[in-house]
Amino acid sequence: MIVFLQISSKMSVNKDTLNYLAKLAHLELEEDEKELLLNDLNNILAFVEQLKEVDTNKVKPLIFMNEEVNELREDFVKHEITQEEALRNAPQKNDQYFLVPKVIG
Repeated sequence: MIVFLQISSKMSVNKDTLNYLAKLAHLELEEDEKELLLNDLNNILAFVEQLKEVDTNKVKPLIFMNEEVNELREDFVKHEITQEEALRNAPQKNDQYFLVPKVIG
C-alpha cells in the first residue's frame, strides 16, 4: 500500500497529520510527547524551507565526499597455514572440515 502525505507549499505538520504518522508507524504517544514531536517536526520543516531559498544553480552535484583516490596494493600471501593447523582449535571438526550447525532447511 502506497500512502501519499500532502503537505502544503508552506510545510507544517498538524495534530491530525501527526496522529496519522504515529498510526502508520505503530507509535503510541502521550499528549505531552505529541506536543514535543509536533514542535520538533515543524522546526525541521521550517529549516527545510530555509534550505529551499539557497541558490544552488552554480553548485556542481556532489558525487564524492572528497577528492582523494584509493591507493590499491598488490595482494600477496604473507603466511600460509596447513589444514591441520586451521582445524586444530575448532570446537567441532572431522578430519577435513569445520562442522557447523545446519542453518538452511
